[in-house]
Amino acid sequence: MKFIPQFSDVTAAGDAISSHVHRTPVLTSHQLDAISGAQLFFKCENFQKVGAFKFRGATNAILNLTDDQRRSGVVTHSSGNHAAALTHAAVSRGVKAYIVMPSTAPEVKKRAVAGYGAEITFCEPTLAAREAAAAEVIARTGATMVHPFDNFYIIAGQGTAALEMLHDGPEPDAVIAPVGGGGLLSGTSITVRHLLPHAKIYGAEPALADDAARSLHSGVIQPALPPATIADGLLTSLCERTFTIISKNVDDILTVSEEEIIEAMRLVWERMKIIIEPSSAVPVAAVLANRGLFTGMKVAVIISGGNVDLAKLPFRQHA
Repeated sequence: MKFIPQFSDVTAAGDAISSHVHRTPVLTSHQLDAISGAQLFFKCENFQKVGAFKFRGATNAILNLTDDQRRSGVVTHSSGNHAAALTHAAVSRGVKAYIVMPSTAPEVKKRAVAGYGAEITFCEPTLAAREAAAAEVIARTGATMVHPFDNFYIIAGQGTAALEMLHDGPEPDAVIAPVGGGGLLSGTSITVRHLLPHAKIYGAEPALADDAARSLHSGVIQPALPPATIADGLLTSLCERTFTIISKNVDDILTVSEEEIIEAMRLVWERMKIIIEPSSAVPVAAVLANRGLFTGMKVAVIISGGNVDLAKLPFRQHA
């Protein structure tokens, strides 16, 4: 069994990365409170460096490299936010970053990763192609693989968002975060379960990419569905490590439709005047779609990122 981070590992990550990451704000909205029937507190990782929570885990992973690993560089496969985060965290500390990206990744994310200084290898948009391309880079360079979510230091680093949130905001009755590969939800659940053992912990997922919900409900890891959701950051399936953590700590994973995701994204843009990406809108949509579950509760919502391709806003098709 792979090593599972503990709460002490999250606090260690928080101490290590505190001078390198933004302490992002916790925002509220009276209008969204009225619409949802709950008191909502938004941990806004869309204001994090590279525009996503991923910079936390990436920074923690880079800071924990050995000297030999630093000299050989790091490699990962990612469609966007993790690629940008790992590249920025690595290059800013003199470490070479090799990134494998599917050719179908959003153009805005391709440009961001290149801008941070990565050496990019493009591949076909399948997990097999991504893993094969990463293996070739490792064979050629000796770089260390830093997986987007199946990594001890990545998960511990992602848990620091909830650590800050619980320190800066009021004590919530429930916490909800989006789930793709499960790194953010795993780290969040480790933190919340330790500090608030009686709080409810929820994941949120698109109905068109509901493998985490199916996995939790069946007790067996389920494969990802073909990519069909607007929430491009939530297309991967859980790994053994994240599945183990989520199965232990998370109360349920709620699913939402594409229409609900788009409406929640638009609502946050219009009412809160902040930019969030579709993946970030998924937990907001889950709260709105399950008003009876959250009525009267203090609910902490982790906004995972704000990297949006402005040339392809979904509102144009759903005006």
